[in-house]
Amino acid sequence: MSEANRGVRGVAPPQGAGMSDVTEKIRITDSTLRDGSHAMAHRFTEEQVRGVVHALDDAGVEVIEVTHGDGLGGSSFNYGFSLEDDVKLVAAAVDEATRAKIAVLLLPGLGTVNDLRMAHDAGASVARVATHCTEADVSLQHFAAARDLGMETVGFLMLSHRVGPQELARQARIMVDGGAQCVYVVDSAGALVLGEAQERISALVKEIGHEAQVGFHGHQNLSLGVANSVLAQQNGARQIDGALCALGAGAGNSPTEVLVATFERLGVPTGVDVQGAMAAADDVVKPFLHRLPFADRGAITQGYAGVYSSFLLHAERAAERYGVPAHEILQKVGEAGYVGGQEDMIIDVALQLAAERDRKS
Repeated sequence: MSEANRGVRGVAPPQGAGMSDVTEKIRITDSTLRDGSHAMAHRFTEEQVRGVVHALDDAGVEVIEVTHGDGLGGSSFNYGFSLEDDVKLVAAAVDEATRAKIAVLLLPGLGTVNDLRMAHDAGASVARVATHCTEADVSLQHFAAARDLGMETVGFLMLSHRVGPQELARQARIMVDGGAQCVYVVDSAGALVLGEAQERISALVKEIGHEAQVGFHGHQNLSLGVANSVLAQQNGARQIDGALCALGAGAGNSPTEVLVATFERLGVPTGVDVQGAMAAADDVVKPFLHRLPFADRGAITQGYAGVYSSFLLHAERAAERYGVPAHEILQKVGEAGYVGGQEDMIIDVALQLAAERDRKS
């Protein structure tokens, strides 16, 4: 194990390559209060945050992620303004939790090291640093800062379907060498289909598994988030993400309550009470949702065309404004290969489609 990855409290020794022992415990991270922020248009209240954290903590979820959907510093004109300050919500989550660790997400170039320090001062103990799947090198400063602060460090390789397993493993190596103690295969578009998820997990476990853990973050755009998560676990992943009621971008995330029930049926310990997770979803989250995430035409198009899941609401707003179908916007976005952070380009696509429509009329 490298020096960068020694001595972090609460992180089990990583596993080597190959199929895992199904009796080995995995760690569930719940992203309702971060990825779910996209579906909520970033309008979470402190009361909602406290309620969700209390329920998840009672159920035994070990890590709860809390920030704007685009991470620390994401509250902006381009991405959407948070109803309440992210650091205030992090502090409320920390205050409410009795056992769970509170995690924050940071996208370099959007969030800053100073944002990370403020989140740490508010009590966050897990830093999840996310980059595009080919840009792991931009995370190094942030991993170093997080390690200096004594935080647990997790890397996110977003839109992992965009590169093959070996290149993804090479990018994971950059993150681990920079101080990441776990690296996630992040299916940001919900585009990975079964074996594609397996191959990427296996490649990362082979490359970094003797030094760091491997995780998986799934979306439901093709309704494969849970299946891909199970395959990830069977191929060596030790950290898996979910969100209550599937609340997340696009068609939503792998539902936490379904994940823990499925893993229990498979004999894979998560430490999460199944009934507690289901109660958290039905009794706490569902009452404040204006709509449940589901795989409609736009969300399916995201999975099919490989479009970043958080683009869905942006595309729906542009569709309403310019009178063009959201699924056509998303298809064009996928063909153009846009990545997270290029939400403003959705307007250009909508205008182009509107102009084409006008020329034909």
